Parts: sequence; C-alpha cells; structure tokens
Amino acid sequence: MIKTDKRIIYVELLEEGTACWRPVESEYLGNELYRIVGEKPEDENWAFSVRDVVKCKLKEFQEGSHELVAHERINQ
Repeated sequence: MIKTDKRIIYVELLEEGTACWRPVESEYLGNELYRIVGEKPEDENWAFSVRDVVKCKLKEFQEGSHELVAHERINQ
C-alpha cells in the first residue's frame, strides 16, 4: 500500500473582488509540487482545478500566518 502525504495548500479564488484563498487538500509529490485532491464547491471559481499538479510557495497572509499557496500549474 502506498502512503500519500496529504497537506493543506491554499488556492486563490477568482472573481471575488478582493484576494481570497481557499484551503484545499493536496498530495505532496516532492520538490514543492502538490496535486490538488480536495473537492471544489460548485459556486467557486478557483485559479487551479482538482487534479492539477501545482508548484507552491510560502505566502504571508495579512494576519501574519505563513501558508503554502499554489502559484504555478505544472504540465505532467
């Protein structure tokens, strides 16, 4: 049985009028790469889709927390 390393990353919500981020479940693939596996609510427009492999980087949010955010889709 293969064990996957599940992590929460943040995906930007589009068409919100202000910067908004959704925490989503992902699988860590190594080398800053993650596969989005969480479910997308029907009424949200995400910058990336479920099953996309994305590169993540740390972002400092307004309240001072540092979280991993998806910033680039990787073709696989």
